[in-house]
Amino acid sequence: MEKGGNVIIVKRKNVIAGGHHGGAWKVAYADFVTAMMAFFLLMWLLSTTDEKTKLGLADYFSPTIPISDSRSGGDAPFEGDSVLSQDTLKRDETGQKGDPAKDSLAGSKADGSDASLYDVEQALLGGSGDAMQADPMLEHIRTRVTDEGLIVEVFDTPGSPLFAADGAVPNPIFGRLVGMIGRVLSRTENPVAITGNLAKGDTGRGGPDPWRLSSDRAQLARASLVAAGVDDARLARVTGKADRSPATEDPHDSRNRRIEITLLRHFPE
Repeated sequence: MEKGGNVIIVKRKNVIAGGHHGGAWKVAYADFVTAMMAFFLLMWLLSTTDEKTKLGLADYFSPTIPISDSRSGGDAPFEGDSVLSQDTLKRDETGQKGDPAKDSLAGSKADGSDASLYDVEQALLGGSGDAMQADPMLEHIRTRVTDEGLIVEVFDTPGSPLFAADGAVPNPIFGRLVGMIGRVLSRTENPVAITGNLAKGDTGRGGPDPWRLSSDRAQLARASLVAAGVDDARLARVTGKADRSPATEDPHDSRNRRIEITLLRHFPE
């Protein structure tokens, strides 16, 4: 275009719709891929997990053993009432919802099912796999569910014996451990059996009779359980086995110096 001998050049810029709008879609896509990976990893883990662990996972999201929002002691399971600080379960032994005012850990009509015994086991162990690290006292305890019921073993550890050597004089740790177990078992109604055991060579010549010593220690455990709230009428038997029932291959192992407290599956006829 010419005007007065001058040339005017007009440039027009073409704008194409749908151009570059940033990288927000990449962030959304990455989140989606991450979520899908987590989902499939969860599915794989569930497919390789045993039934007991699945029950534990289910209880984590819908707990069958309520835990109080407040603590009366320290953070560890044995420092206060933080373990099982309420009296009831959300479900009865059949898995059905019950009246919280009437339910208990293994209620009066409990059939000793594995589910109910695992509930008690989780209460004893603080409901967490990390509980042992949180409270070293748990190193004194092992639990297992058998045909007879839930067996709770309380035993010596190196440098931390339950009793004075060759005697039935308990160390303070014994009272704390059995007292904690008693507070949990007091919320059940199943019968309880107690057995005292010794390690090989615990009593030598001139020492106390091993049968009497193991029985005396079992009687001390009975007294501690009753003091913690377990009704004496629930005690089905209190026995001593001396060193005749070792828990390890080495009969001299301090692990064999133990008290077994069994929450029985069935009520005696």
